[in-house]
Amino acid sequence: MSGAQYSYKQGEDIPKEQKACIFRKQGGPVAIETLPVTQPKDLKPGEALVKVIYSGVCHTDLHAMLGDWPLDNKLPLIGGHEGAGYVVALGEHSDTELKVGDKVGIKWIAHSCNRCSFCRQGYEPLCKSAQCSGFSVDGSFQQYAVSYTSQLSLIPDALPLDDAAPILCAGVTVYKAIKEANVRAGEYIVILGAGGGLGHLAVQYAAYMGLKVIAVDTGSDKEKLCRELGAAEWVDFKTAGDNIVEAVQKSTPDGHGPHAAVCTSSGGAAYAQAMEMIRPHGTVVAVGLPPDAKISADVFFTVFLSKRLVGSYVGNRQDATEALDIAASGKVKTHYKTLPMSALPKVYDDMHKGQITGRIVLDMTKAE
Repeated sequence: MSGAQYSYKQGEDIPKEQKACIFRKQGGPVAIETLPVTQPKDLKPGEALVKVIYSGVCHTDLHAMLGDWPLDNKLPLIGGHEGAGYVVALGEHSDTELKVGDKVGIKWIAHSCNRCSFCRQGYEPLCKSAQCSGFSVDGSFQQYAVSYTSQLSLIPDALPLDDAAPILCAGVTVYKAIKEANVRAGEYIVILGAGGGLGHLAVQYAAYMGLKVIAVDTGSDKEKLCRELGAAEWVDFKTAGDNIVEAVQKSTPDGHGPHAAVCTSSGGAAYAQAMEMIRPHGTVVAVGLPPDAKISADVFFTVFLSKRLVGSYVGNRQDATEALDIAASGKVKTHYKTLPMSALPKVYDDMHKGQITGRIVLDMTKAE
């Protein structure tokens, strides 16, 4: 799946201008524009200039452009938070182990204070001062991005940049979610939205952890992909219809249902169904962010059956390192298609219609 690979050339010139995907009002449109490149002399301490070679496209990027969330993003905005490239400059007096030429990844969490109680416990995504790439600060849909050194992740040498890009959000997000699911090797976990960009990675990380995966999605292409990636069982939610809960529960040998569910679906219905699917003492981990979705659960049976609902946002820096290392070992591979950066508007349209299997990675060196 990896395309042509690039390497940093020591002393290469940093241009004055670049191409970037930007939208200037909520709802778009997204346009490819020529914008200035921040020069090394203008970098602040703690900042790095990254030459972005590839950037994955996440459903969060679409949510930000459409204004789906009850949070305001920066405008105008350069989206993207799965950027993979090279450090080409560092701000003077930056306290960092990064060096010019390092392979690095730009993640959703762009910066945190590293001083508050959340940061000290490894919960930097919950820091009140956190900045998010492609939301509150400009992200990776540009050829040269300014990033905070504290949150850049080193990419292992064995992992090509295009393979690494989707791991920086989709990979680390589902890896963290499975950690939050409170399951042990040999137990069953259902992945809702298993054929999508998040879900197909969740199938692989769960299988890597020794879990038996029940994949829920629709369509023969997604079924084929999920089975190839290690799913033990498949349930087509369109075929199952109103019997989806029963179909998932029957996929486990004792009929009690899976020990956990990870909801990567962009549709709200999956969340209510997940609480019914899991067995007593099971855990539902909410990951996907469908707009205006609500979760309701019967209080009596939630208590009586000791069921748990857990929200999992994104992983921390250590989670990112682990997720990248697992991918570098060859145990997790992103199913993706590489397109030029100019394809982003069409990608958003296809994503909105649910027509993308796996992930899209933009080649940021190709503006047309």
